[in-house]
Amino acid sequence: MQATGRRTSRQSLYTWAMASNFPLATQQVFIDLGERSYPIIIGAGLLGDPGTYLNLPAASTALIVSNDTVAPLYAQSLRTALQGHYNKVLQVILPDGEAHKDWPTLQLIFDALLANGCDRKTVLFALGGGVVGDMTGFAAACYMRGVPFVQVPTTLLAQVDSSVGGKTAINHPLGKNMVGAFYQPVRVICDLDVLQTLPPRELSAGLAEIIKYGPIADMAFLDWIETNIGALLAREPAALAHAVRRSCEIKAAVVGQDEREAGLRAILNFGHTFGHAIESGLGYGQWLHGEGVGCGMVMAARLSQRLGLIDTAFVDRVRALVQRAGLPVVGPRLSATDNAGRYLELMRVDKKAEAGEIRFVLINGPGNATVRSAPDALVREVIDASCE
Repeated sequence: MQATGRRTSRQSLYTWAMASNFPLATQQVFIDLGERSYPIIIGAGLLGDPGTYLNLPAASTALIVSNDTVAPLYAQSLRTALQGHYNKVLQVILPDGEAHKDWPTLQLIFDALLANGCDRKTVLFALGGGVVGDMTGFAAACYMRGVPFVQVPTTLLAQVDSSVGGKTAINHPLGKNMVGAFYQPVRVICDLDVLQTLPPRELSAGLAEIIKYGPIADMAFLDWIETNIGALLAREPAALAHAVRRSCEIKAAVVGQDEREAGLRAILNFGHTFGHAIESGLGYGQWLHGEGVGCGMVMAARLSQRLGLIDTAFVDRVRALVQRAGLPVVGPRLSATDNAGRYLELMRVDKKAEAGEIRFVLINGPGNATVRSAPDALVREVIDASCE
């Protein structure tokens, strides 16, 4: 049976989850945003199970948006699962990679919607990593002024971060994710089985977004990550399930209080100000997003220490864990003449910047974060000390 719209309360979401007959090992985390509330479903074997897609908004047509890496692995399984729910299940395959998170690629989604006469009830399914999720969500926000979409993330990074919370965007040559909208999905499906096909580099990139939750919000979780980093790298199902669930719980709690990043939500960008500069400065796709975030967290921790917010031992702890996760801890050079100046230039084109002043997410004592500015001279010193 299909519903006619989004759930309007946490209680009705809970009732839906209990009635959906998911396997006992399946876990649910709820994003509590009133009429925009939705569940994150975490478990194994979800992607190809038709029951996963019960009670979505009623529609005659679904459009799967994927890329040329993920689609050969999972698009047919998703398509088969959806065929009992929709009269037509269409798909559009995008080129893979951050370099294609742009206007021309976004237009491919609109082309498919318009060419097939899709109406405003059409449901979009984002099957892929963060790039596919961001672009599908942005297309859903724009098409006919808003159609429903479902996140089906296939990377660890997307499952623990980018698929949750409704941030959708494309990149601009001058800045990452600078053109977009806040637009919530109606459901997030985190199938842990798909993580077994991730390349090791992509797995490590996802670990960066897991690690960030410890220093900013939950030191017990940081302790757990340090103890279980080997199990996560080995893709042990129980470790992955806990890491995905706890990450989603922390993000859900923050997003539930600050959906549009007016204040608290900005702490989720720990490491991202430096990391986005690295991605943009090198050229999108040279470093993965999680690699930029991992190195950026080390740089942000160093800046926190230089401002007297944490001690050197905590910086060393963050650096060691990022390195154990297989992530870079030394920043690249973005300019042969004025490397720190180039970083500063790029960081000023950041959504947290205000009147040209860079706002950094810093560690204000273990397990707490703050957003504040820092003197350019001090930031330059940190960049010089952090780069090769």
